[in-house]
Amino acid sequence: MKEWWIQVGLLGIPLLAVYLHIPPPQLSPELHSWKTSGSFFTYKGLSIFYQDSWGAVGSSEIVVLLHGFPTSSYDWCKIWEGLTQRFHRVIALDFLGFGFSDKPRPHHYSIFEQASIVEGLLRHLGLQNQRVNLLSHDYGDTVAQELLYRYKHNRTGRVLINSLCLSNGGIFPETHHPTLLQKLLKDGGPMSPILTRLMNFFFFARGLAVVFGPHTQPSEAEMWDMWAGIRTNDGNLVIDSILQYINQRKKHRDRWVGALTSVAVPLHFIYGPSDPVNPHPEFMNLYRKTLPQSTVSILDDHISHYPQLEDPMGFLNAYLNFINSF
Repeated sequence: MKEWWIQVGLLGIPLLAVYLHIPPPQLSPELHSWKTSGSFFTYKGLSIFYQDSWGAVGSSEIVVLLHGFPTSSYDWCKIWEGLTQRFHRVIALDFLGFGFSDKPRPHHYSIFEQASIVEGLLRHLGLQNQRVNLLSHDYGDTVAQELLYRYKHNRTGRVLINSLCLSNGGIFPETHHPTLLQKLLKDGGPMSPILTRLMNFFFFARGLAVVFGPHTQPSEAEMWDMWAGIRTNDGNLVIDSILQYINQRKKHRDRWVGALTSVAVPLHFIYGPSDPVNPHPEFMNLYRKTLPQSTVSILDDHISHYPQLEDPMGFLNAYLNFINSF
């Protein structure tokens, strides 16, 4: 019996080593095209990926898109063309630690740094003195809240915000319900480095599927695109560090919710009500009570946490109706 366990152990060690060194999946033609059509800029020695499309002739308006966790700017691909038909420029970035951007480790990932990266991108593009419309989702909502705080307090280098549209983000810590894996990883315990290394496509897809509606699940190809974005530059190994944003939301709640309560720019929220992370009606009741000045678009009952992917036409129409209202 003892010798049998030794043999299993000797066999298991090389198999585990192979598993831990499985290369990231090959990019699909669509994701490869997204990467090659984009660009990179350098922020404090770190490479940040972004897209910048010139769109509608005769329009001078700019929209900047801020994606969610754990995905990337590719989340906006289904509404990209529609946005270019309305805006002069459509800009999106992969936050540090996401998508095709650098994923340094060890590194203290923070919402404050991500907001500074957005400011740096607009300086890089020569748009620091231009008013921009912010459209955000999930993690990007919190980055947008920090940008709004800096704008309100006239901070040097601030983004000049023309309007803000949020979507399905945990802007209130008290109504935010992280997934099980997020709970396990967000506190950086001893299991975090083990779990991030053992994460694979199967576990990722199972975990992400729960935040999509039952009738709006991503295809397997779309799941692989999301996973490929995470695995690029070993992004799975920094997920626990990035997840500190959940704790940052609690710590800085007054700063970030306060930025919204006295907002002086048009404010809108697009909501997929089947979202288990920000559940209905708990979330929306608090939102309307706290931010009565904001307008709201609630999509169909079956739309969940990724409304721009689950109902791209409904999401786009809701956003354009908001933009055309002022």
